[in-house]
Amino acid sequence: MHPALVQWQSSGRYFQYQGHSIFYKTERAGTPLLLLHGFPTSSWDWCSLWDALKEKYQLIALDFIGFGLSDKPRHYAYSLQDQAELTEQLLKHLGISRYHIMAHDIGDSVAQELLARQFDHKSNQILSCCFLNGGLFPETHRPTRTQKLLLGPFGFLISRLFNYRAFSKSFSIIFSQSPSEQELRCHYELITHHNGHRIAHKLIRYILERRVNRERWLAAIQNANCPLLLIDGVSDPVSGAHMVKRYRELVPQSSVVEIEDCGHYPQLEKPALVLQAYLTFRGNLK
Repeated sequence: MHPALVQWQSSGRYFQYQGHSIFYKTERAGTPLLLLHGFPTSSWDWCSLWDALKEKYQLIALDFIGFGLSDKPRHYAYSLQDQAELTEQLLKHLGISRYHIMAHDIGDSVAQELLARQFDHKSNQILSCCFLNGGLFPETHRPTRTQKLLLGPFGFLISRLFNYRAFSKSFSIIFSQSPSEQELRCHYELITHHNGHRIAHKLIRYILERRVNRERWLAAIQNANCPLLLIDGVSDPVSGAHMVKRYRELVPQSSVVEIEDCGHYPQLEKPALVLQAYLTFRGNLK
């Protein structure tokens, strides 16, 4: 494992969820900020923002079950609802009941479910929510060719054929500027840890869940009782400028920051701009 990943893992911890070990990392400094990662990556997505954010907030980042350094059981009913339940269990384990969220990709959908649960329970636990590029609306999500293949009837074969060359090619196309070889290797190591690539066709089913839960999750952000922010890399072919346009139509009360010449992972491509936008957003909260 790459030394940077060894350090990341050694500074984290594990807790048990339904008999499985879940990796999480937390550092204390102020109000809790929950960081939710995307597909097919992990909490490592936040590495470029971690040191700056930890100076102001108590950070909590986890690897969803099936991702990163967490367990990746082959026979498991993976779902976004379950990932939301896992997240709530971690927060309970840490004794956290009031928190802010920054989410990306599938983490956006988990955040929407957490907002929906807050609305259901008439609670005010989520203090604010910041979304980064993700499929907030299924009608604007444009999956990559690899994602479409994984969703198809032979998705299990695509998972078996997964290798570094295929990963680096499919992953790089969603960036405005391709990640470095070291960055690609680190993400690949975390994806293949515990043979996680073998379950990619199961994890990708979250795309179908978004369609089923569209109205519930749309209502969650339209009726959110906390401030919202969208930070979007508009060059993203999956959820870039076209998604921002739809977001402005459906959630006009939310703040939006568009980052030019930036793809699907703004926290990795343009961390300084993401940090600036987020700190400005938090500074304006009452």
